[in-house]
Order: sequence, then structure tokens, then C-alpha cells
Amino acid sequence: MKTILEALRHTEKQYKTVLTKITKDSGITIAEWQLLQHLDDAIDTQDKLSIDMGLDNSTLSRQLHSLIKKELIASEAIGKDHRQLIYKLTLLGSDTLHEINEQHKSFQDNVFQLWSDEETSMLQILLNRLSKSMTKPF
Repeated sequence: MKTILEALRHTEKQYKTVLTKITKDSGITIAEWQLLQHLDDAIDTQDKLSIDMGLDNSTLSRQLHSLIKKELIASEAIGKDHRQLIYKLTLLGSDTLHEINEQHKSFQDNVFQLWSDEETSMLQILLNRLSKSMTKPF
């Protein structure tokens, strides 16, 4: 029998496999999907994105450049010296994000279709408690 943490690791691998398929079918990566979600939430500068997503600027720059090449986002220079960029979803980016989110919701609904509201609520509580416990030093 697997330990709790082993079972979580296995579940995470299964989840990542599904997410990879969903996002790949739309031509992007999981990281790019997450970036599109942040941009949709109006977190629109590289500095804000870096802080919010916990990414270094070089990684973030590569992802932003990739999304611009795929025409999913656009950038606009602002400020006096036009060095600050604001990023926005394009119509294609918004449509792609919507499609992936719909597929993700469908997957999630399917996974939990036989679970009661009480069971999902209890799982959420327990996972939050586990997350807090994991931050404590050992």
C-alpha cells in the first residue's frame, strides 16, 4: 500500500499527464496556460507576473515571447521611455484560454462526479492542512 505522500505524487503525475494533453491539443504548454490565466486576471506587466508566478525574468521572458509568436498575447509599450510593456490576451489567446478552461472543468467534473459536496469539501480541508504542514521545517 502506498503512503499518503506517494499516493499524492502518483495522482499529481496522472493530473499532469491530462493537463499536458489538454494544453498540447491547443498548441501550448501548461506553463503558458497558467500565464494566460494570470494575464486574463489583469496581472499584465513582467514584474507583476514574475512576483505573482514566482518565476525569474528570463524564464518569464521566454514564455511571453513564445505566446507572442503564437499570437496569443500582444504587448504595448508604456511610460516615458517606452521600456515598460503591458501584455494583453489577443482574441485568439482569449479563445484558447476559454477552450482549455472548459476542457479542464469538464475533466474536473468527471473526476468528482461521484463525490458528494461534503466529501469534496473535506478533501479540500485536508489538502489545505497538509499544505500547511509541509511548510514546517523537519
